[in-house]
Amino acid sequence: MVLFVASVLAVPVSAFDANTTFAKGTYVISAEGSYGAQFNLEDFRDQSDVRFWNVGLRLSILPFGAAGPGLEPFYQRYLHPDPAFWAGLIAVVRYHFLSLGRFVPYVEVGGGAGGTDLNVREINSDFSFVLWGGVGASVFLTDTTAVYAGYRYEHNSNANIAAPNRGLESRVAVFGVSYYVR
Repeated sequence: MVLFVASVLAVPVSAFDANTTFAKGTYVISAEGSYGAQFNLEDFRDQSDVRFWNVGLRLSILPFGAAGPGLEPFYQRYLHPDPAFWAGLIAVVRYHFLSLGRFVPYVEVGGGAGGTDLNVREINSDFSFVLWGGVGASVFLTDTTAVYAGYRYEHNSNANIAAPNRGLESRVAVFGVSYYVR
């Protein structure tokens, strides 16, 4: 069993060419999950202490090489203070820093609109926007497969189309796997 696990996790000794993996026109398919919790950015006297997990499936193309836009059906499940959801479509742009071999740091921004049934003092509407900025790093296990982890700062707001709209600020830990296809 130990030999099997070691062979699955072993990184091949062949050279990794980031420029080939991130060539213009490469498609990236990613599955990810994350866990987040609200934080009190503006130091309000009270907050709802929202906690959640989410999943997404990203389909991206790298039209410029290291940078590329993607579209992601995204589902966020709120755990606290009451069960609720947010579901929508997120547009994501990620830039990869390619100079460190199989270790590839990235920065990203994303945003989208979706439906929700979250009812807390900070936001209460059937529609809201989720925006995020983040940093992370991928580790390439093969020339076409990477695992990644990162941090996101996430904002959820209904853009004042309904009251209340104080909005939520969250810290989010992200984990995923990506496949690069030419």
